[in-house]
Amino acid sequence: MRAGKQSKRQMWFVAALLVLSCAHAHAQVSLEDIHVTPQSQLANPDGAGSLRKTAGGVIRTGVELVLVPVTVMDEANRIVTGLGRENFHLFEDKHPQPIKDLWEEDEPVSIGILLDVSGSMKDKFDRARDAVGALLEYSNPQDEFFLVTFANQPTLLRDFTQNTVDIQGSLLFTAPKGRTSLLDAVVLAVNNTKKARYRRRALVIISDGGDNQSRYTEKDVKSLIKESDLLVYSIAVCDREVTTEEELLGPELLAEISGVTGASAYFLDNPNHLPKITEHIATELRNQYILGYSPSNSRHDGKWRKIKVSLALPRGIPELHVQARTGYYSGKQ
Repeated sequence: MRAGKQSKRQMWFVAALLVLSCAHAHAQVSLEDIHVTPQSQLANPDGAGSLRKTAGGVIRTGVELVLVPVTVMDEANRIVTGLGRENFHLFEDKHPQPIKDLWEEDEPVSIGILLDVSGSMKDKFDRARDAVGALLEYSNPQDEFFLVTFANQPTLLRDFTQNTVDIQGSLLFTAPKGRTSLLDAVVLAVNNTKKARYRRRALVIISDGGDNQSRYTEKDVKSLIKESDLLVYSIAVCDREVTTEEELLGPELLAEISGVTGASAYFLDNPNHLPKITEHIATELRNQYILGYSPSNSRHDGKWRKIKVSLALPRGIPELHVQARTGYYSGKQ
């Protein structure tokens, strides 16, 4: 962040994470109404590694209501809360849609953790294990989790549980070895989310991204995820020197998988920053806006509907960025 903008923002940024109750009655948002996470929770601390963000959100379709989770961040990737319904514009297939409801609640999430335990993760595994711990620590205490590890084949190491100690304990004696069945692991995890307790569901992938063992193809996985109602976050821990084509294309593969759901993809060249990234993901999941609207197009034709969400803010507020999924499939009759 540039020094000039930093000094201006210090006048109104709150130095601690604060999730406000929804202020729907406000005619407009003021500087005092907006709150961001502190500098300590930046997704890309100390400029280490590179970061790619894509729009985030999960689509839920009901009989007449579409729910669109939305994340708002400032230029430093800090999460912004305190906005009202009037601060959002929503379009479906370029047609404006009146936003009927906005929720800003820390609602529990069902989260699947996919951890690469192949041989290529050997030197990164301790920090990857710490990253799992950070995700568990900073998530909503009511969240439920399952854990999939993958090497030569994916394994559901722990099914849904709220016992985070059990999740962490299952990794104590795990030793990285073998090849990487990333795509097969995603298929296993997506299918397992069908048992989720909560309506909000997410996957978090930690890997170097190089798939060299899966039976399923990238096309298979993208198709499956596009039809699923969940977020897929991914963190690619990239080696400074790559020796195979799979390692070279790994980060791009993870970014494309996340991009299908509209979630965030992170690229790191230093595994020491893994826990900070999973902490940020947990914080993001706890600070999403949920926009509800009734589509003007009521046809149930099974077609892809494009969604775009933008911000409407008064003058004087620094630039903010909105993340929302880019579309959903309408139901078929």
